[in-house]
Amino acid sequence: MKTPSTTTVSKGHTLSRRDFLGQSAPAAAALLAGARAILGTAPAAQPAPANRGRPRIGCLSWVFHPLRTGSYPEEAIDLIGELGFEGIELIVNSREDMRDYWTDAKVDQLRKQLARHKLVVSQFVMFQPVVEGLTSLDRAEREQSLDYFERGCRLGQALGAPLINIVAPWARELGKGQGYIPRYYEVSDQRPNQKYRINISEPFDYAALWQRWVETVKALLERTRAHGVKLSLEHHTHCMIEDANAFLRLCDALPDPDLGYNLDLGWTLLQREYPPVAIHKVGRRLVNVHVRDIDRTMRSFPAFGEGVMDYEGMARALRAVGFNGFLSIEQDRHTAMDMKAVCARYLRTMKEVLGV
Repeated sequence: MKTPSTTTVSKGHTLSRRDFLGQSAPAAAALLAGARAILGTAPAAQPAPANRGRPRIGCLSWVFHPLRTGSYPEEAIDLIGELGFEGIELIVNSREDMRDYWTDAKVDQLRKQLARHKLVVSQFVMFQPVVEGLTSLDRAEREQSLDYFERGCRLGQALGAPLINIVAPWARELGKGQGYIPRYYEVSDQRPNQKYRINISEPFDYAALWQRWVETVKALLERTRAHGVKLSLEHHTHCMIEDANAFLRLCDALPDPDLGYNLDLGWTLLQREYPPVAIHKVGRRLVNVHVRDIDRTMRSFPAFGEGVMDYEGMARALRAVGFNGFLSIEQDRHTAMDMKAVCARYLRTMKEVLGV
């Protein structure tokens, strides 16, 4: 359809296309926003445009320590700093650790250790057991998880982290007795007549579950905002946010500029979504990237550099959306793996694809 050569912005006042485009950027944006508001087509709130600096290169502390109660980051901080990374992610593994380890004195000690290595905390993370009640039907249990989340916000703020990260939880009605449900995505050793099945407890009202999840995320955003940080929400299989499309649905319900997406390359491709496309989908909502490789069957995560992940395609997509956050390696630990060598290879590869 032919585009009109003039744009009417108010009664009795018409701008030519050239005049309209010649306005200053803020004035043009204001006029366009006003016209959209009148027509009822105002877009959802978006984060501020990213500045066009390059992405930075980071490492997750749990590359060098287990994800369990009593595993702490001091040694990982030293190793990651000595390898030459720019940033690190720190994680609370359990509620017991939050109470017994993550004290004010410990945070002060960790800040000094980080400063010696010139490492910034790119985001502060709470592992699933810390906030597992966020999708509970029981209000008291949800509130308890929100309280733990707020404690994490305070810790992250004290450590200088701009982002507070959680993996979106899964519905409590899914996977009873089946372990860590995001990892349940295949039948690896099929028995006779075995079928792939996820246990679903009744009643299971997904519409009500989704609405409760939206309300919970709104409560999370109220807490991050109160502490001057932003929410970085990560996707995993079978969770309330399993991919970029689910995240965009959440953004439609909550058009809040403090809601950001943590894209994990491996979990994205495991579900057969090409990561560069997912990057374009979420655009400026992308606040953090977890980088890992994936094998040719797209079922497991080998050592970085030994799989089929398209890092050059990732870099092109990141440049296109103006991403300047952190690309942090999240390497699954394998027997006899030289983790320092894997991380050194990661650093070289990322510098190459980013043109650093």
